[in-house]
Amino acid sequence: MPVKGRIHSFESCGTVDGPGIRFIVFMQGCLMRCQYCHNRDTWDLHEGKEITVDELMTEARSYRHFMNASGGGVTASGGEAMLQPEFIRDFFRAAQAEGIHTCLDTNGYIRKHSQVIDDVLDATDLVMLDLKHLDDDIHQNLVGVPNKRVLDFARYLQQRGQKTWIRYVVVPGFTDDERSARLLGEFIQDMDNIEKVELLPYHQLGAHKWEAMGLEYPLAGVNPPSKEVMENVKAVISSYTNAKVMY
Repeated sequence: MPVKGRIHSFESCGTVDGPGIRFIVFMQGCLMRCQYCHNRDTWDLHEGKEITVDELMTEARSYRHFMNASGGGVTASGGEAMLQPEFIRDFFRAAQAEGIHTCLDTNGYIRKHSQVIDDVLDATDLVMLDLKHLDDDIHQNLVGVPNKRVLDFARYLQQRGQKTWIRYVVVPGFTDDERSARLLGEFIQDMDNIEKVELLPYHQLGAHKWEAMGLEYPLAGVNPPSKEVMENVKAVISSYTNAKVMY
């Protein structure tokens, strides 16, 4: 019986979740509780809608011209895609069989390593890994879980030589200071599998989703970081790595 996935939604022509124009599927469910989450409605593991790989590929194929012309492909995001690894494995295998580039956008919070994790990575052309914070106390305060599993996963990607982009959200009061940037730089400085570090300025674009669900947005009143702050974070991290650091 074909594996079914539970998805929140998909985006047909995304341009910020991997190279080129991409078909992005947002998987349902996440175990992190990021205070700045802009997809708050993806947390519940039982919401969303069920879909088969064939159904999803039918949608993706209709945008193939745009993906191919731009060097794009498909991206599995979320929520957290690796909570449904069997589905992502089959989806990525089907995409690669048709010559479509695959990108895994993940927070790296892998509960237990297994063969299916390797199967997903074998079918993944690019991993975009969110590193929330290297200080575990701050990490737990910011996203609700320890960072050990995430850092172990990052090290495993390095061991595999897996092509990886790091994503780091610059959140005022949490991740925008020099110490936080240096901790990240020190962690990745010897990882030669990292091609790029994407600095993502914090924003409040998802606050309305919290409000629509009758929830209080945790970072209400926190403004996006200034360009000066972004440049400072960029300069610090760039001093540790040969990867391209950008925002």
